[in-house]
Amino acid sequence: MSVTSRPGVAGVGWDVDPGVLLGYASPRGPRPPLVLGDDARLRSGTVLYAGSRIGHRLQTGHHVVVREDCLVGDDACMWSNTVVDYSCRIGDRVKIHANCYVAQWTELCDDAFLAPGVTIANDLYPGQEDSAAMMSGPWIGPGAQLGVNVTVLPFVRIGEGCLVGSGSVVTRDVPPGTVAYGNPAKVRGRVQDLAGIETRVRVDSDSAARFRLADDTGGPPGERR
Repeated sequence: MSVTSRPGVAGVGWDVDPGVLLGYASPRGPRPPLVLGDDARLRSGTVLYAGSRIGHRLQTGHHVVVREDCLVGDDACMWSNTVVDYSCRIGDRVKIHANCYVAQWTELCDDAFLAPGVTIANDLYPGQEDSAAMMSGPWIGPGAQLGVNVTVLPFVRIGEGCLVGSGSVVTRDVPPGTVAYGNPAKVRGRVQDLAGIETRVRVDSDSAARFRLADDTGGPPGERR
């Protein structure tokens, strides 16, 4: 991950809608100026707090919040109604889709992808002082892909190149290169063994949805439908 932004909030080539707030003051006390790189595209309702350092070519949807003390690499995308809480580290080319919540002290490595509605937690025993003192989000490895409405609990490590299925609740580490899903999520196979998408769907030319499931959708071994 690289951050090559210049000091302060004055970048080059910004495309910023009305209603964007840059360098918003942290309620946790004074912070250094926001650092935001060149060629940002910021849509209305975006709020970037003071104390964060953000690389080049950030793109945001509407009503995106990035709190203080975050470190964000180049070419990151954060879509509408997403919140990145304070003290997170986000790598290059990370895409966080709409309606996601990324809890404090989470790390998303280069090329990770969060589908809409992903929720990341950081407090194992909410309401307990000892737990609050040890709050920590998960580590999501390079190129890991999290499906729609996945929930990831504190302290978890999701390995490089993993695929986590929609609606899963990840409570334990997921080894690199594996497919995991369920509640709680369990490893079901390896990404390299997945059937090609072309074998799992067929064209539906009469629908805006374009494709529909084939008779045998070819999931991971032992999970074919």
